[in-house]
Amino acid sequence: MSAALSVLVLAGGISHERDISLRSGRLVADGLQAHGLSVELADPDAALLERMESNRPDVVWPVLHGASGEDGTLRSLLQMMDLPYVGSTAEATRLAWDKPSAKTIVERAGVKTPESIGLSRDAFRELGAESVLDLVAETIGFPLVTKPARGGSAQGVSWVTSKEELRRAMVHAFTYSDDVLVERQILGTEICVGIIDTGDGPQTLPAVEIEPKTGHYTFEARYTAGETRFYSPPRRDDDSLARAAAQALVSHETIGLRDLSRIDFIVDADGECWFLEASVMPGLTETSTVALALDQAGYEVTDIYRALVERAAARG
Repeated sequence: MSAALSVLVLAGGISHERDISLRSGRLVADGLQAHGLSVELADPDAALLERMESNRPDVVWPVLHGASGEDGTLRSLLQMMDLPYVGSTAEATRLAWDKPSAKTIVERAGVKTPESIGLSRDAFRELGAESVLDLVAETIGFPLVTKPARGGSAQGVSWVTSKEELRRAMVHAFTYSDDVLVERQILGTEICVGIIDTGDGPQTLPAVEIEPKTGHYTFEARYTAGETRFYSPPRRDDDSLARAAAQALVSHETIGLRDLSRIDFIVDADGECWFLEASVMPGLTETSTVALALDQAGYEVTDIYRALVERAAARG
């Protein structure tokens, strides 16, 4: 079946993560072509919907980061056009894209997540920035992490230890989103758990520990070779890693994700796992944690890509 499949890989878009999407998309397209599939790599534009309607691919793979690919809009349109695609449904994608919503959902399922508050730009202004910051500092306390409520690749994220830093961090985060998540920083080991489902149910990949040279997993640390050390398996006890894998599956299933996801945690000194966020389309570059985890598990990455496409085609 796979040799006859035509696949449209969408990459690029207009988000802050365009370059990462292009790199991931090229690797996916090359991998699928290596398996004999007919692949077109395209950058979404105003002619995309008409082009897909007139020349319908068997499967669409939106390797798009940021709002253009992860807010659910594109997937809703693909569903309306009855075009099979790789990845989570539009509904689940919207839930994962909004970090406060994702945190609430997994917390109700028993997964721990750091204390936090979501702040809109309008409320921040109307209620008085200083009053809001004073309350946050007194209630949650330092250290804190501020991040856009919707977004990825650590863009707009800051780690703060004082009110003055918090003030600057809020301004920075608001340049990426109209809503900001302010979250208690959990000190510990940052790990990522990738999940794949090629038809036999979701399976966790080996966890990957992240150790940035600068101490924080920034955008530059994520996508610049040599700026971050990765360990798989992570340098934590087996019980903590088993707990992370179990909670990753709960998070994946509770949010309603499918095919491919990445769940990010902090493991604290007591071995407790704290959910940070879920990604419906994790980066697939050479330095991405999912690619590293697939390799650690003994998978040929391109075989997984082909299996995901075949599963999407079978769903119809």
